[in-house]
Formats: sequence, C-alpha cells, structure tokens
Amino acid sequence: RSSDLPRMTYHALSLARRGFDVSLAGFRGAKPHKDILCNERIQIVPMTEIKQFKGPRIFQYFSKVVVQAVQLFILLLKLDPPSYILLQNPPGLPSIAIAWLACRIRRSQLIIDWHNYGYTIMSLTHGTRHPIVLIAKWYEKLFGQLSDFNLCVTNAMKEDLRENWNIKAVTLYDKPNALFKALPLSEQHRLYVKMSEDCAPFKVRSGTADPRIQKSAFTELDTTSGRVKHIKGRPALLISSTSWTEDEDFSILLKALEDYEQFISDGTNLPSLVCVITGKGPLKDHYNQLIQKMQFKHIQICTPWLEAEDYPLLLGSADLGVCLHKSSSGLDLPMKVVDMFGCCLPVCAIHFKSINELVKNEKNGLIFADSNELAAQLKMLLSDFQSSTSKINKFRKYLQESKQLRWEESWDQIVLPLLRNS
Repeated sequence: RSSDLPRMTYHALSLARRGFDVSLAGFRGAKPHKDILCNERIQIVPMTEIKQFKGPRIFQYFSKVVVQAVQLFILLLKLDPPSYILLQNPPGLPSIAIAWLACRIRRSQLIIDWHNYGYTIMSLTHGTRHPIVLIAKWYEKLFGQLSDFNLCVTNAMKEDLRENWNIKAVTLYDKPNALFKALPLSEQHRLYVKMSEDCAPFKVRSGTADPRIQKSAFTELDTTSGRVKHIKGRPALLISSTSWTEDEDFSILLKALEDYEQFISDGTNLPSLVCVITGKGPLKDHYNQLIQKMQFKHIQICTPWLEAEDYPLLLGSADLGVCLHKSSSGLDLPMKVVDMFGCCLPVCAIHFKSINELVKNEKNGLIFADSNELAAQLKMLLSDFQSSTSKINKFRKYLQESKQLRWEESWDQIVLPLLRNS
C-alpha cells in the first residue's frame, strides 16, 4: 500500500519537487497525505487487492503472487513510458521481476530501494530452511543483481548487499520530512481535544465549573486569555507505532507496563501513564484482547489508527517514544524512530544489530534488551519527566541541537545526482 510506505511517499514528493512527473502505484490503503493528493505532478494509480483464494495455503500463496504479477505488469505497460521505475523492497515478490521486465520492454531504468530483505520476514513465519524462504532468497538476489541502481537504508545493509550479493548500493538514511517537528503547547492542546472525541484516555477526568476553561487530560485552555498550560499532576504520554507483525513483540511493552504499575503500587512516586499504540496489521486484534484483560489503575492504553496529518502531530506532542521493531535481517532501521527524532522526541528502542546507527544510547534515547530493562528505563525517565533538568529533557535538548538533515536535503544530496548523471 503506497500510503502505508512513507519512504515511497517521500520519494514521490521529492521527485515532483524536482520537476519529475510521478505515477505512484500501490494497493489502496489509508488516505494519502494531502501533500500527495494536491500535487499536480503526482498521479495515484490504485491497484485492486486480491481476495484470498480457497484451498491449501501453498496454493493460496502462489495464486495470489501470479494474479498480482499479471495485474502489476498490465499496469506498468499502460502507463506512459517512464524514465525510471523505483520500487521499495520488501515487498518484492513479485514486483522486482515484473518491474525489471517492464523496464526492459519500456527501456526504463530500475531502481530498487532496499528497506529490508523479504525472505528474512518470511522466515519469521516459516523458518529459515523452508523451501519458500529459500526460493524467495534466490529470487531477491537474482533480480536484485539485474537492477540499474540500488539504494538502501543503512551502511550495514550496504555492506551486506556488496559482500553477499555483489550489489552496489548507496545509503540513503530514512529522514523525517518537514511535517515532523515539536509542537507548541497550544497546538498540542488542540490535538488532545480532538483525540478525546475517540480516545477516552485523552478526556479530562474531572470537569471544571468555569465555562471559560477548556480541558484535556494533559492541558487546559483559558478561552478568555488564550493561554494554555499543562494540568498539574498530568499523566505522561507514551507513544509507539507498529504494523502489528511478527518482528515486533508487543508483549515486551505490556510486561514493562505491568512492572511500571507495580512500581506505583509499591509506593514509587511516578506519574500515571497514557500509552498510545498507533497502526494496523494482522496481530492488532490479538494484542487488543490481551490489553483488555489487563487491570491497570494508573495506566490507560488506546490503539487508534491515525490519519496521515495527525500522526506527526501526536509524535510532536508526546513525552517519550518506544520502539519494538526488531529487524528480521538486523540490517534495517525503524522509520518510526526517525519520525520521533524529527519531533525531538526521545526514544527507548529494543536492541538489534544496526540500531546504533540511529539511536545513540544515553544521548538521544536508551536501548533495552527485554521488558525488565524497559520497565527500569520508564521508571527512571518518567520519575521527573516535567523537570527541565531531567534526563528525558536532556535527550530532547540533544535532538534539538543536533540539527539533523531532513529528508529533502538528504535526497537532494544523494538521489538527485544519481538521476542527473544516469
């Protein structure tokens, strides 16, 4: 789904900004951001998602791949001949082979943006030695080597592609676009009030007799003066986002929250907690059932799906981010952390091979190995989170002063010369 792949959305906007006409093809997902919808140079080309076939699982899988391959091939031949076909991998089955064939017919150049390896994601379900996984690995290597240009998201992946598959790639780190930024308190209040319409944890717990005061669970607005301030003793706002798949074990966060609740019950002076987990995916219902069974007095959890315009606003209004993405290959980096850092939001992230390329432990966040370590980090960071001298604000200040490149600047430095010189 093109709208669910922010990196491809950013590519489309950057290409359009530099004068390219873009056809953005993908399955219908969430409503794309208005910057995509309103851009005259970007044409959205929707694909129809295939319904599940009946029969054995192996038949269902291969039938779906064949139908998708035919659908994509026809779509690519109907478009005006492109100079480039740019695709993100994964998902690469069957898109890499079909895109390569279309490029040969249309005399276009194929650019693969390696975000991970599809076969490693499949191995989470089937195991590393399953025939389907081995075929997928062979397929990705073969057609990856036939591409004209390659981008990737980490230096670790760049080296892995070169050493194991003889593919030369250029590292284009995920970067936040300009939408991701810290919000002033007045805009935070507007978001909290808006979210309180659908998410109970954002609603004020006790009303006010003064009609001039508008409250959320975190802030209050004096409608006479226009002044907004935090409510005394407000809860901390914890944010995580996920596609609810096997490479993110949210039981780690739920266990850490149970420990956090116990800390408070044992007398530790900690704020109550509102935990927002955004996203949608196959395991969402499973985890929602687990959440409903949990008995918390000081923690509230909600799992909304946010519109593209609201997601960066929520990150810019939160106190702490948590990332449970544990790369199936160990070589990619979580886009959600990139976006959180764009909003100057400190992060606790689970450890895996490449995470140090993004999260600098004890500078812009903390890295944890298990639920016990995460619980201890939440306890330490949130105990004085509103203090200007707290560790969480030290991390936030580091992010504010680091002045990291935004996506547009990084893209112009790395991708634009590649296109101009080809």
